[in-house]
Amino acid sequence: MIELFIAKRYLHAKHKLNFITIISILSTLGITIGVAALIIVLSVFNGFGSLVTSILVSFDPHIRISVVDEKGYLQIASIEKILSNTKDIEHYYPFVEGKAILLNKKSYQIVNLKGIKDQKENESWGVASKIISGKFDLSDNSLNKIILGIPLALRLSARIGDTVTATSAYNIEKTIATLSIPLTRKFVVAGIFESENRDYDVSYAFTSLPSAQRLFGLKDQINGFEIRLDNFRKAEDVKNELSKTIDTKLFAINTWYDLHKELYNVMLVERWSAYILLCLIIAVAVFNIFASLTMTVIEKRKDIGILRSMGVNQKSIKKIFMFEGILVGVIGTLLGLALGVLVCYLQIRYNFYPLDSSKYIIDALPVEIRGTDILATGAMAMFLAFIAAIYPAKRAATTKIIDSIKYE
Repeated sequence: MIELFIAKRYLHAKHKLNFITIISILSTLGITIGVAALIIVLSVFNGFGSLVTSILVSFDPHIRISVVDEKGYLQIASIEKILSNTKDIEHYYPFVEGKAILLNKKSYQIVNLKGIKDQKENESWGVASKIISGKFDLSDNSLNKIILGIPLALRLSARIGDTVTATSAYNIEKTIATLSIPLTRKFVVAGIFESENRDYDVSYAFTSLPSAQRLFGLKDQINGFEIRLDNFRKAEDVKNELSKTIDTKLFAINTWYDLHKELYNVMLVERWSAYILLCLIIAVAVFNIFASLTMTVIEKRKDIGILRSMGVNQKSIKKIFMFEGILVGVIGTLLGLALGVLVCYLQIRYNFYPLDSSKYIIDALPVEIRGTDILATGAMAMFLAFIAAIYPAKRAATTKIIDSIKYE
């Protein structure tokens, strides 16, 4: 293709260092830096996003079904039957949850007390997998047991084996109405957990399902089911399938994403903001392509006139300068992608940007390279380079032959 050949010659024939050459080099470097920065920043966002997801999913259920209407308590048995016949569900467990006041000596805290089943398969996820002191033992007997988050235990000055007193909000409301003494129960601290999520560690405590039912006055009722899937990425599909057979007026069905939707929305906004701002770096570099091509067209008026007099049509002239602008964009984009991926690989492989593990839950800046980010960044850079080359190429194509060669 003659147009591409000439464009390459124009690009490589700038042996002497002049103003146009400097602008072309700067535009290439600008695209390289912008693309590399975009790849690195997006990869860091991916790393933090994956880290947050892994922490939350290791503690939260993949799907939670909760009763939102009292009529739902009458359909719990049918819900359990639906869950047992739904594919992709690995385990499901009933739970009870409510507000309670924990008291130890002169210290007290308002917490979300959650009753769960004491099953061995629970130990691979949830609070059972986060025990740092004591053990996950909520076996139901004459002794009520409780598991506290480490900040909560410190605030209550509670250790393993200590006894704390719990009163539910349900009991307090009842005693106010009847002017009676509130019902309280004693719990022995069986374990202390750390979930790497301060919101959970400060505000959640766990006990056995029967103990929670007695405290909240629910008898044999439960608040819903927590579900674990064979792959948490299927949560939305399973939710849609369950919504077809479960009355959503009586039950709320939430995925792991729904449980922390606000957090993920903030992360998404931050990601898009970074993408748009860093694209401005590429846009500035692309503006240099526009300037250098425009000056190249002026400099090559004689060449354009000679080519036109030899029979080269306007379309081919336009292609020559379009190819030159695109080639600058391709070189800058490829160099930027290579540099960005190289920096990310070095961080993954050697952790040259460490973090203080005493302050953070990780020891190095998390990075995760995704092919979609590379494609999106490369496509954006190439699109901007293409746009920048349109006007100079059109101007070159409309150059009049007589005006370009009559003074030569």
